[in-house]
Amino acid sequence: MADRHGTLVGLLAVALLAGAAGEATARAKPGAAGAAAERTALPPAPAPVRFFTINQVLAKRDSAIAARPLAAIEDWPLRLASLGPSDTLNDAAPRARAARLHGAEPFGLFTFRAPEGILWTKWRGVEAEITSELASVAACRAQPDRCAPGAARFVSIVEAAKAREGRARYDEVNRAVNDAVRYVSDAALHGMADRWSAPLATLAGAAGDCEDYAIAKYVALREAGTPAADMRLLLVRDRTLRQDHAVLAVREGERWLVLDNLNSLLIEDERLKHYQPLFALDHDGVKLFAAPYAGLMPRRDAAD
Repeated sequence: MADRHGTLVGLLAVALLAGAAGEATARAKPGAAGAAAERTALPPAPAPVRFFTINQVLAKRDSAIAARPLAAIEDWPLRLASLGPSDTLNDAAPRARAARLHGAEPFGLFTFRAPEGILWTKWRGVEAEITSELASVAACRAQPDRCAPGAARFVSIVEAAKAREGRARYDEVNRAVNDAVRYVSDAALHGMADRWSAPLATLAGAAGDCEDYAIAKYVALREAGTPAADMRLLLVRDRTLRQDHAVLAVREGERWLVLDNLNSLLIEDERLKHYQPLFALDHDGVKLFAAPYAGLMPRRDAAD
C-alpha cells in the first residue's frame, strides 16, 4: 500500500508540473510581449520519474545468482539497507574487496632497515665478539686438549647439530643451549640493565638472559650449516607477561619456527599470538617489523 501511494503521489506531481507549463504557454501573447512571456515561462517538465521497488532489486539479484554455477558462488551475503551507505542493498556491480597479504618474515610481516641507534651499536658489538670467539673455536678444534670450557661446550653443541638436519637440528640446538644456560638477569650477572654476550662467554659462565640464549643458538646453527639468511634474532613484546623478550626464529619451508628459552619445544610463529614482534636482527643488520599493506584488489566475480 505504501508503494502504491508513493507512486500515485509521484505521478500526480509530474502531471501538475506539465499542466502548469501548458497553461503558462497558452496565456502567452504574440509579438514583443509574447516573446517576453516565453522568456519568463516555466522550464520544460522534467523527464518521467523512474520508480522501482525493493522486490524488483531482489528479483534482479536472484536472477544473477541463479545464472552462475554453484561452485563459482563464494558467498551469498545478507545485506540490510539499514546498515549504512557502504552496506546498502542494490543492484550495482560488486565492490572491490581488500586483499589479504602475507609477508615472508616471521609472523607474516615485512621488515625494513631500522634507523641507526643503540640496537645497531649492540648488534655490531656482539658481532665483533662473535668473530673473535670463532678464532678460539678454530683453535679448540685444532687442539681439543687445550680448549677452554666455554669453547669446548660450544663445539660439542655444533658437532651434535651437524649430525642432524632441518627440524631435528633446530630442536637439538634449542634443547642443548636451554640445558647449558640458566637464566640470570643482566643486572644480577653484569651489574647493568642490558648486556648482550657472545656464545662462548655465555657458555663459560653457564648463565645469561634471553638475548644471550638467542645469540648462542643463532651462532651455533650458523656454524652447523644453517644459512644465516634463514634465521632472525627477534626482539618481541610478551603481552602476557608485559615484558620484552628475545627469541630465535628459523625458516622451515614457508613457515618460521621459534626457539625460545622458555620452551624446549619448537613452536610455529603463528601460534605465539602473545608475542608482538618489534625488531629482527640478522646478517644484514637491524630491521623494524611492519604490517603488510593490503591494497584494494578486484574480486574475481567483479572482474567477470
